[in-house]
Amino acid sequence: MNDKTKRLTRNALLTAAALIIFVVEAQIPIPVPIPGVKLGLANVITVYAVFLCGPFDTLAILLCRIILGSIFCGQITTFLYSFCGGMLCYLVMLLMRRIVNEKQIWVCSVIGAAAHNIGQITVAMAVLKTSAILSYLPVLLISGIITGAFTGLCAQFVVHRMIKINRK
Repeated sequence: MNDKTKRLTRNALLTAAALIIFVVEAQIPIPVPIPGVKLGLANVITVYAVFLCGPFDTLAILLCRIILGSIFCGQITTFLYSFCGGMLCYLVMLLMRRIVNEKQIWVCSVIGAAAHNIGQITVAMAVLKTSAILSYLPVLLISGIITGAFTGLCAQFVVHRMIKINRK
């Protein structure tokens, strides 16, 4: 199998995994009655891709997940929130990738989660035409830090395992 085929296959599998996780998670009721708060488990795939797949492949995986996830689970506003939050998270994690090492992947995820929340709040302010929604940001940031740490630790574990496997 040539490199292009391997890369395409890897990206397709990662996209499918992220989409499955996203769709399954959308069906799980969140025990916290706060709109917008969720685990974000599909971001494990995004963080993994940032560290092992490169920026263009990560962007393709992320965009496919956002577009298909919005089609399967949401509405146009879902797409707007996911797209803006996801793009800001992606850009911040690319910058963080240059700073953190493989033992600090979880930090990249936490900061990316915070950026995602800021992107969502920005869209909410534009859609609702009010800045009052900013009062909701601290709640989203706290939940984003907690869930970002969890997904980051999961991604860090997977990245470490894949590096070990590739060395064999």
